[in-house]
Parts: sequence; C-alpha cells; structure tokens
Amino acid sequence: MSAISIAEHLRTYCKDVGLIQSDLFVAGEWRRALDAARFDVLDPADGTVLASVANASADDARTAIDAAHGALGAWSALTGHARGIVMRRWYDLIRQHAGDLAALISAEGGKPYAEAQGEVAYGASFVEWFAEEARRVDGDVLQSPRGDQRILVIRQPIGVCAAITPWNFPFAMITRKVAPALAAGCAIVVKPAEQTPLTALALAELARRAGVPAGVCNIVTADAQRSIEVGRVLTTDPRVHHVSFTGSTEVGRILLRQCASTVKKCAMELGGHAPFIVFDDADLDAAVAGALTGKYRNAGQACISPNRFFVQSGIYERFVAAVAEASTRLRVGRAFDDGVAIGPLIDSQALAKVQRHVDDATRQGATLAAGGKPVMGNFFEPTVLAGVTPAMQMFNEETFGPVIGIARFDTEEEVIAMANHAEYGLAGYLYTRDISRMWRVGEALEFGMLGINSSAISNEVAPFGGVKQSGMGREGSKYGIDEYLQMKYLCVGI
Repeated sequence: MSAISIAEHLRTYCKDVGLIQSDLFVAGEWRRALDAARFDVLDPADGTVLASVANASADDARTAIDAAHGALGAWSALTGHARGIVMRRWYDLIRQHAGDLAALISAEGGKPYAEAQGEVAYGASFVEWFAEEARRVDGDVLQSPRGDQRILVIRQPIGVCAAITPWNFPFAMITRKVAPALAAGCAIVVKPAEQTPLTALALAELARRAGVPAGVCNIVTADAQRSIEVGRVLTTDPRVHHVSFTGSTEVGRILLRQCASTVKKCAMELGGHAPFIVFDDADLDAAVAGALTGKYRNAGQACISPNRFFVQSGIYERFVAAVAEASTRLRVGRAFDDGVAIGPLIDSQALAKVQRHVDDATRQGATLAAGGKPVMGNFFEPTVLAGVTPAMQMFNEETFGPVIGIARFDTEEEVIAMANHAEYGLAGYLYTRDISRMWRVGEALEFGMLGINSSAISNEVAPFGGVKQSGMGREGSKYGIDEYLQMKYLCVGI
C-alpha cells in the first residue's frame, strides 16, 4: 500500500481531519521545530511512510518547559473544582472523537481497530476519574503536642512535570500521566514515543478545544536520536520537578541517573516479565481464555502481558492443547481488516527478537504446538511452545510478542520460586479455585499487581505499578494523584 493510499485509508476512519496534526504543541500553539527538522512516522505493517512530523531538539524542549513554567501559576491557582470542569470538557471531546482517535492508534501502532477503540475508552476513563479527583485533594489537622500551636498539613502541586510515554499504548499512557498532573494543578511537557506521535498530537488538539490553558499541556515529538537529547533536558532542567516514564528498565535506569542531578521526584513503570500460573484445580476454560486475552492483546506488546506460563502437571497437557487449538483460530492481519485479532509487531527489530526467542526454545528442546514463524512483513503467527525451561531466553527475557511458552511444575513452592526468580515485579496471574491457595500464593508472589482468575487487571480505579526493578510509584486510582503533589507542614502559633 502506498503512502498516499495509507493517508486516504486513515481519513476514511478519522472523520475530523483537524485531529491529524504534525507539529509541536507548545504554549497552546502548533509550531514547527526551531530548526524546521522533521521525521517520518511509519506504518508498522509494511514500513511505508504515514506522516512527517516535527523533530524537536533540546532547544524545543527548553521552550516547552518555558511555556509550562509560565502557565503553572495561573493553573495551580484555580480551584480543583474549576480544573475538573475543564478536564470534563476534555473527556467529553475524547468520547465524541473515539473513532477518530482509534483510527490514529491503529494507523501508527498497528493495533486492530476494535482493540484501539477499547484503548480509547480505557484512556478516557483516567481523564474522567481525575477530573473528579481534582476536588478531593485534602490535607489534615494534626493534634499538636503543645497547647500554643496548631499543626496543619496541606498538599500542593509539585510544579512543572514531564512525561515520556511508550508506543504500545500511545493514548492511555498519556492520559494516565497527564490527567492526574492537570487535576493536581501541575503543568506538563509530554514526549511521546517516536513511533506513535500522531495520537499524542490529537489529544493535545482536543485539550486545546476543551479550554486547557496555553502552556499547561505541551507535546514535543522527536525521532529516536533526538529523543535522547530531549529526554536529557526534561530530566535535568531544574524547573521540572517530576518525571514520569513508561518503558524498559534499561532506559528507566538512565533516566533515574539523569534525574538524580536535580533530585526530581520520579514515577517509573518499567519492564515486566509476568508469570501466568495455572494450578490443577483451576477452571480450565477460564484459564485458557485468560491466557489468550492477556497474551495476545496488542500482539503481546504490553508490559503486563504474561511472559512465563507455569501449568501444574495434572492439567498441563489439556491446557497446552486447548491454548494451541484456540491460537490457530485467531486471525492475523492489518489493523483495519475485519475480524483481525493480532496486528503487526511495531518494527523489524521486534520481529527479530520474537523469532530469536522461538528459535532458541525449539533448539533447546521446546515443542511447537502452534505457529512459530512470521506471516508477512512484521506480522508473527500466534505461537505456543510446550516444554519451556529456565535455560531458555524467553524464560529470562520479556518476549514482547505473540508467543505463549509453557513450563510444567508440580508444587506450590516450586512455582513460587520460579515466578519470583526475576528482577522484575510488575504483574502476575494466578488461576486456582482453592481460596486458601489464592491467599497463600498471592501473598508470596513478588509483584505489584496480581490477577487472580482474571487477566483483565488494569482500570482507572486500581493502582497500577510494580516492585523490584519494574519501577516505583503508582498510576491511576485515588493514589495516582499523590505522584503530582507535595506535602507541606504548617506549624501555627496561637
């Protein structure tokens, strides 16, 4: 498909062409990069050019921080109720343009259109939630040990914030960071992933239409090379007081080191390596359905996607057979094709990693029960491997692709040790009908989030985040706004 026909295809689904923006959004205006540089956004299905967008430099990042710093005072001075009204208008516009936003997600990220619509609903829920939370930023009056003093504790906006977001959920990962920042009274600069900038720019356009004041929310887009210099500015500028990042643990470590120079508050949602544990007493149908939904969402390109499957011996063969049979019935194809369940991987490097993991596993004795090879371009078949062992790469690295690798276990103690034997601790999954086991194993697993008899764990109400080297901080829920607030103690003499 040519670049022209791709653009025409996008416009078929994106009715409001005003949402298709290609410049930086700074101080409430669409601007070219200061040096007029641009970079191409590619269709992940075949690598053709989808759009050309502004390529920000370090100077552009500083200009965006200038804008946020200038807008902070007036925005933070508004009541939470007033900020919530503006955010509610933004939410309403998002819902009205859900189809347009889903089209952008599908076009630049390859996510099946129906799944992209689900991401829009999910991402919008954070805007709605924090629009309501804005008026609930409360403090405390504490009992003083002295009769001539009163102790007050208040919470105030932390200041200018920065968010660096990934390509796999280009809509929801922005709203999950921007919404609590705005609700708290902060201004923010967002650097979206270079693969998926169009969704971020459309969100900025809707925020502008909703009346979010100029400078409160700024978007700077950059290619892979310039993202490094933009990220360095965002993490070292002393006017930025908070940095939120979703991405790999490797990059997270770099950003944390850079943030240390100005002692910024950080929220890091980093790599995952989720175990999916199925005990003999589990509901087999529920476990199979959970495995398929959890693993094949966004072609396995999700930080909470199950990556290590552990199935107890008594149910092992039946689970492998059922998952393999169901996997062969899933349709692989382009995002806008009817009935597609699995779209392309984001690029050729991602495809190569998936193939490497499959080849390594089969070379070391794993059995292919389904799939196992690329289909076309950057597409890979839904794949099931049986007999995975701790010696294999996929047992020790996050695959980030549509591959289910299954290991056998016998005892609780054995599977807990295997599941916890990782530096990551983001999400995990557990299937059992034994209530005692649910508590026992659930409390023993070293992960920030656990799905018990369910693989659909992420929503606006629950705190999202991990332990160990999967990061720090929590997003969403009533706790999520705390990331963007700082506590102040007032001692009042009377």
